Amino acid sequence: MAKSIYVLDTSVYLTDANSIESYRNNDVVIPLKVLDEIDKNKKRQDPAGTQARAIIRKLDTLREKGNLSKGVRISKGKGLAMVRGYNPFVLPDDLDLEDSDNQIIAVALTAKSENPNKKVILASRDINMRVKCDALGILTEDYIIEKAFDTSEGLYSGFTKILVDEQIIDSFYEGKEVYLDIEKHQVYKNQFIMLVANSNDKKTALARFINDATPLRNSSKFTKKDIWGVKPRNKEQSFALDLLMDNEVPVVTLVGQAGSGKTLLALASALEQTFGMNSVYNRIVVTKPVQPMGKDIGFLPGTLEEKMLPWLAPIQDNLQYLFGNDKMTLDMHVEEGRIQIEAMTYIRGRSIANSIIIIDEVQNMNQHEIKTVLTRVGEGTKIILTGDIEQIDNIYIDSTNNALSYVVEKLKNEDITGHITLLKGERSKVATIAAKLL
Repeated sequence: MAKSIYVLDTSVYLTDANSIESYRNNDVVIPLKVLDEIDKNKKRQDPAGTQARAIIRKLDTLREKGNLSKGVRISKGKGLAMVRGYNPFVLPDDLDLEDSDNQIIAVALTAKSENPNKKVILASRDINMRVKCDALGILTEDYIIEKAFDTSEGLYSGFTKILVDEQIIDSFYEGKEVYLDIEKHQVYKNQFIMLVANSNDKKTALARFINDATPLRNSSKFTKKDIWGVKPRNKEQSFALDLLMDNEVPVVTLVGQAGSGKTLLALASALEQTFGMNSVYNRIVVTKPVQPMGKDIGFLPGTLEEKMLPWLAPIQDNLQYLFGNDKMTLDMHVEEGRIQIEAMTYIRGRSIANSIIIIDEVQNMNQHEIKTVLTRVGEGTKIILTGDIEQIDNIYIDSTNNALSYVVEKLKNEDITGHITLLKGERSKVATIAAKLL
């Protein structure tokens, strides 16, 4: 099969710094303008900035092995990576060369004219750029990130209903051991189940399937339980607390719309298990990716810590609420290091043991980033991932391939993980209607 030449747009590198490894034995052309754009993004404290810094390090490593102008082997069995400029006369007069996208397109046109016997393909996440390429006769494609599932409606919810004989429900309430026939019913480990009597759909029982060797566990014990002053308001919240308070499930994922209680439940369970009567963890580490909805962090004044305050303020507000607005006690725990509210930048590279780690708004992270974080989890640590996959601010990912969806789908049948999707907004009527209709 003849080798092709791939020209990668800046958007590809800001999505995945390892994208250069994704094109098998084909050659990868890096436009000079792309290097300039990557440099402008490297100081950002959001996922795109992380990818920018990572690809710069990767290219510097390649540079040490050879000359990027002539071409350097990306790795064994891969093609060459080479930096290229463009011939300004290949671009139609209608397109302004002052535009950075047009300069990248010009690189693809130049490569096409210099290599008439090879396919030249421009890969971009930018839809309009792909439309331009098509109009100019340039082969083009999106950079496809692995999708966890086809549509957001297909995300594993952590809950299902199963029809059973009425006698099984009676036995379950009597405290007898009830096992689920997994050959008959497709269920996942730590999935919540509503047993519904096939003769009377009003007769139900809430259970949690652990595995095929363990009887169904009654999951109604948290329906009225108070965890650090927080009581569940619906069955999904009680399911969430069941997972959050179970030390045998060190990875918990919570997905839900704004106001569904995912962050508050995660923080309440963390406080209970760190400062409660039967504490099992030494500290709480809370973080979130920096993904601005308005001005980027670079526009904010002050040090990095001061820049992070607007992003971490919602977490601090929740903690202060859980401490009954006792800011002095909260500040004391923070000063002692038992509660750490930090930027994601500080979490990477650490090995965190005997702690509860809460990462909020994980939907704004990519798959590589969450893998990096999960591989830093030390012994005796529980990690809680929360977010809303319908509210993504990172332009390089979507509801089907973001980090949260990826973890939910990839780990849904592992003993160490549990997931529940929170369906109801409980913050206020305004928040619920806004999340649903806007």
